[in-house]
Amino acid sequence: MSVDVQNEITIDRPLAVVAGYAADQANAPQWYENISAAAWKTPPPLKLGSKVQFTAHFLGRRLDYTYEVVEYEPERRLVMRTAEGPFPMETTYIWEERGRGATRMTLRNRGRPAGFSKMLTPFMARAIRRATRKDLTRLKDVLETGSVIA
Repeated sequence: MSVDVQNEITIDRPLAVVAGYAADQANAPQWYENISAAAWKTPPPLKLGSKVQFTAHFLGRRLDYTYEVVEYEPERRLVMRTAEGPFPMETTYIWEERGRGATRMTLRNRGRPAGFSKMLTPFMARAIRRATRKDLTRLKDVLETGSVIA
């Protein structure tokens, strides 16, 4: 059984601003509720092959994992896959202009939990869907109001 969760939101900011901020993984702790730290494992800027290590808290557990950029089209699409972590996961960001300075961002998370996590797949999918909605709402708030959420 696999997890495949996709959410989207329209942010009233230009595509370059939304994509630039979201693609900069150093900003992840500001808009991802469950991510407490992000650290480059390869030198910035973001490019194909870049690796970023994250520390997150999800379902009451601390998770340390590293994402590797496997696709990157600036201001269009970013795909990252776990290079190290508790289970294989892929995260995709898609940005689309929506006119009048607005951008639609789609955030998709796919993975195939293994071991003990495999039994929790249905619960994990719901939790990831809920967290992703919150994360996109936080991103919208940060970019539209300029507020940084601690």
